[in-house]
Amino acid sequence: MAEIKDPENTIIMETTKGKVTIQLLPEVAPEHVARIKELAREGAYDGVVFHRVIADFMAQTGDVKFGKKGGSDFNPARAGMGGSDKPDLKAEFSATSHVRGTCSMARSQSPNSANSQFFICFADAPWLNKQYSAWGQVMEGMDVIDQIKKGEPVSDPDSITSMKVAADA
Repeated sequence: MAEIKDPENTIIMETTKGKVTIQLLPEVAPEHVARIKELAREGAYDGVVFHRVIADFMAQTGDVKFGKKGGSDFNPARAGMGGSDKPDLKAEFSATSHVRGTCSMARSQSPNSANSQFFICFADAPWLNKQYSAWGQVMEGMDVIDQIKKGEPVSDPDSITSMKVAADA
């Protein structure tokens, strides 16, 4: 098991495939890290499906409006089109490379449109560098992420069963 050195800046994400430990990067994207922690603490990510999963690229999740199983607005056909009721975030692009295990915010064409959705890179994706706000790095559990069902959209998708800040677990 990964040694957690900073529990306030570590996420424990349980998925339908297993456990993933993510080291947050508050020095790189402080507002995005704050949002991830805020939504995790609210339980917003619990039950959210991985709605877009592209082999050798990334697994996307985090639509807390349309992608949350059991949620009042859950709609598999619309998963990936929603976010939280919080305002969109200003981009925090950095020199942090998008490599295997990088966690980064999804957004629309507008650089300042990240809200709740995020993705985890399966492989290095240098074309994303300085284009998306990286906020974390998988410390343990990439083998779990590798097992997530692929698709655009995903048929019978895997989901986040629980996502917590380690300090609260």
